[in-house]
Amino acid sequence: MRFLQKDKISKSVIVVSDLHLGAGAYIGKKRNYLEAFHHDEEFIDFLDYFSTGDYQNREVDLIINGDFLDLLAVPFVKFFDDDFWSEEAALAKLEIIIDAHKEVIASLGDFLEKKNKHIYYIIGNHDAEMIFPSLRERLKKALPEKVRTSFSITSNESGEFSPIPGVIIKHGHEYEKAHQFRPSKSLISDENDRKYFLPPWGSYFVIRVLNKYKEIRPHVDAVKPIKRFLINGFIYDTFFTVRFLIAIISYFFMVRFVHYFWLDKNLKRLLKNVKNEVELFKDYETITQEVLEERDDVKVLVVGHTHHPTFRSFVNGSIFINTGTWTRVWNLGFGKRVDGVQLCFAQIDIREGNDQERIDSALHVWKGRHNLPFECH
Repeated sequence: MRFLQKDKISKSVIVVSDLHLGAGAYIGKKRNYLEAFHHDEEFIDFLDYFSTGDYQNREVDLIINGDFLDLLAVPFVKFFDDDFWSEEAALAKLEIIIDAHKEVIASLGDFLEKKNKHIYYIIGNHDAEMIFPSLRERLKKALPEKVRTSFSITSNESGEFSPIPGVIIKHGHEYEKAHQFRPSKSLISDENDRKYFLPPWGSYFVIRVLNKYKEIRPHVDAVKPIKRFLINGFIYDTFFTVRFLIAIISYFFMVRFVHYFWLDKNLKRLLKNVKNEVELFKDYETITQEVLEERDDVKVLVVGHTHHPTFRSFVNGSIFINTGTWTRVWNLGFGKRVDGVQLCFAQIDIREGNDQERIDSALHVWKGRHNLPFECH
């Protein structure tokens, strides 16, 4: 009997995004309603799997594609108003997250201690303050010294990272105007040489509006799409939904509409700018078609940000992947039903065989290696 010969896999690229590590499930004895990540053990097991067994000697690049740390969900620091965006505040928030998820941070070091393993951290909008050099150094310092050179944090203007030719990875907030920021223009200093991060208005919205309403309804940012959330809210949770919608409109009017009004009195341009600002995340499939049609060098595009896991292959052979999130999501869209948590990740294998190289791409859900005879609810 002849066995099929498998092509040799020379390298694997593993991509995760939007884990949103926060200040921990509890602050003191009080439950932290802003903590979205509750899968420390699963992630540690995940990293161990991809650095042992079949992957022990293989080259593996782990790409953390944005929002790994949620610096917008750590209000438990003694910094208020604009000081919340200072370098000192950002360092204080980072310390809280590292302390709350010690084992996860340690597992990054364990992963890197294995042969041919690298980690590349792409900055998203919830961890945008990682553009501070001091924060990048602090996170690296939490890893064993001998592996720090194998841990890289990228903060280029385009937000793109290419681990191998033909594959582009970016967080995805770049497509949404409310969360766009330019790393080279987002750090400023005051007269006392104190450094500050200049956040996009979407970050202000998260900490000043969204976080406050999450205390009342923790699911407020976990239901997708927003239109169906509002429709169902008006039916089943009318009073809260009306209050929430009024808060959104009021905040946008004060922060953005008035801003554009003073910048440009031309009504047509004013309305166009406002439309661009309030435009909820563009349709990803349209975006990917445009990118993949315009750029022949891109064969696989991997993004995150929207928390909706997606795999699309196009007739020209190009691939689009959204790696979703490791936090809880309810998707009410037709054909996109997602309830609860799916620990999604992308895997891109480079196979060598018959004197040619091939890229295989897939979107997987991590189920763990240790199946228990029960399920927790």
